[in-house]
Amino acid sequence: MNDLRAERLQVMLSPEELAALDDFRFKHRMPTRAAAVRELLKLGLAAAGVDAGAGVKSSDYGVFGRGPEGHAPANGDPDAEG
Repeated sequence: MNDLRAERLQVMLSPEELAALDDFRFKHRMPTRAAAVRELLKLGLAAAGVDAGAGVKSSDYGVFGRGPEGHAPANGDPDAEG
């Protein structure tokens, strides 16, 4: 397991919250619900004025910068749009 993800967090959601999470996930082509939750948490903390990233990009977590098949772009640029 990635050292940056050493803690597990369980969250209970209503059907409406889960549908909203899945809508966000699919709209942004995220691979998992966990990736969508991490991105939403980061966005929410940023909106509240909290520096949640501290130099860490979403692509470092495998959320963005992936092609449709789930692998990095052929040019090797992890920040390139896939």
